[in-house]
Amino acid sequence: MLESITKPKVLLYDWDNTLVDGWAGITEALNAVFAAFGRPLWSAAETRARVRVSLAESFPAMFGDDWLRARDIFYATLKAGHLGHLRPMPGAASVLAAGAGRPQGVVSNKAGAFLRDEVAYLGWAEHFRAIIGAGDASADKPDPAPLHLALREIGVGAGPEVWYIGDTALDMQAARAAGCRAVLLGDAGHDGGLARAAPDFHFADGHALAAYLASAR
Repeated sequence: MLESITKPKVLLYDWDNTLVDGWAGITEALNAVFAAFGRPLWSAAETRARVRVSLAESFPAMFGDDWLRARDIFYATLKAGHLGHLRPMPGAASVLAAGAGRPQGVVSNKAGAFLRDEVAYLGWAEHFRAIIGAGDASADKPDPAPLHLALREIGVGAGPEVWYIGDTALDMQAARAAGCRAVLLGDAGHDGGLARAAPDFHFADGHALAAYLASAR
């Protein structure tokens, strides 16, 4: 059981597969790019298992000198359909309600403009003092820069009472690099499992996390 000294004072969250399921929209946009370049398409499960870093980091490696054209196709497709595909993860609304009273923020590798559109679409903007996406900081996750930017906007420093909650080993890496608690949501089965993620704390799902936050006020 988590001890009282682990109670968080600040909660930062990853976005996709942590608070929301937007993989159908991301998969649709990626497949529009792959079709344009004559490449095999991905299923939503393949997208979930393969997408980690920001587009600005992944697309140059995937498409070389054509990465800007690939980027434009991706974003045009995503803009047209991502909100319609968006769904809260199980227990996500309860997590945000249980976290109320503490400063909360989002740090994602989704492009900042799209991230903020999705937060607004779900009516969740009031929960967050900082909403940081790819391109908003000097570097993207796993670099600690976006977490530090979020904390500056909130007005607190990093430390063990700041939890960064995500679903992948990359999220745990970013949390540790930033000097925050690395908290895993789910079993990371799509990302090598618990052993690879090596979190400080682990919750099976949003319902379990919400129950803990409600009890740890």
